[in-house]
Amino acid sequence: MTGLVFGLCLSTTSTVVVLRALEERQLIDSQLGQIAIGWLIVEDLVMVLTLMLLPAIAGMLEQGNASPTLLAWDLLLTIGKVAAFMVLMMVVGRRVVPWILVKSAATGSRELFTLSVLALALGIAFGAVEFFDVSFALGAFFAGMVLNESELSHRAAHDTLPLRDAFAVLFFVSVGMLFDPMILLEQPLAVLGALAIIVLGKSIAAWLLVTLLGHSRRTALTISVSLAQICEFAFILAGLGISLGMLSDEGRNLVLAAAILSIMLNPIQFTVLERYLDKTETMEEQTLEEAIEEEKQILVDICNHAVIVGYGRVGSLLGQQLMEADVPAGGGGEFAPARRSAARTRHQSRAGQRGACRYHGFSAS
Repeated sequence: MTGLVFGLCLSTTSTVVVLRALEERQLIDSQLGQIAIGWLIVEDLVMVLTLMLLPAIAGMLEQGNASPTLLAWDLLLTIGKVAAFMVLMMVVGRRVVPWILVKSAATGSRELFTLSVLALALGIAFGAVEFFDVSFALGAFFAGMVLNESELSHRAAHDTLPLRDAFAVLFFVSVGMLFDPMILLEQPLAVLGALAIIVLGKSIAAWLLVTLLGHSRRTALTISVSLAQICEFAFILAGLGISLGMLSDEGRNLVLAAAILSIMLNPIQFTVLERYLDKTETMEEQTLEEAIEEEKQILVDICNHAVIVGYGRVGSLLGQQLMEADVPAGGGGEFAPARRSAARTRHQSRAGQRGACRYHGFSAS
């Protein structure tokens, strides 16, 4: 099972690194960007499923009764618990969590709202572990999905941004404390082998798959370079493997070393690829559909809209007039004091009922 966990660690890809690279090159809304984002979403979902199933598999192997029948039954039981948790979150959580956020926002206290978001996220994740035997990471994942259902999700993301950065720092500090740099000197060939699997193996596999699906050389090469690194999911999987006795400390050090080196090399790979394509690619090598898609950096369905900043009494009247004139409109609500927040929430709720998009947040951010 060590090989399985080690391979899973090397198969992950950092969504943050890929999105930042695509955003810098203005490719998020292109066909290439959509393919890459879809790939990352599927990969993250598979990793979440892996986090769910590994403890069940490890438990059966530890007990020495890993027959196919018992293994299948244990996996079905685990999937059933996760399914029950998902149903509870999608049915109850989607109604209760947004209501709690609206009530906390109506007080006008930013501190209380931020505390509510943090309490909900940690509470859902902790409840997933205690009552459904679901991993803490999976519980946190569904907590984020439920919070995203609220119309206050943009405000929640803005207010918790400092917390996210702080926890990210602590996470990577803990990863750095676990990493033994001596492995670079003691086992350089093993580190280079893991790095080759990430940089060459994953890239070649992605290039072949995208090419077989009929996409251009630029799309295939860009996606293959995007996937040539591993991410924080690898650290979580490695830590889970250590706790379950399915991965050794040496294997974790190899994963950490390969992750650090691959992330450092990824921007260089993008730069080399861009220079190569600029010198060798001609317009004839792109299909007509991809050439059109890459020229479109803004989606058609978000053009020719009116954006109303501040959806209070005056903003709601303006929005109503625009909607009657068949002009699509979206409203952005500021963080209002307590005495005005209830009225403003009513205006924005009516806007949502009329089909207008509305977001809560700072208009200057």
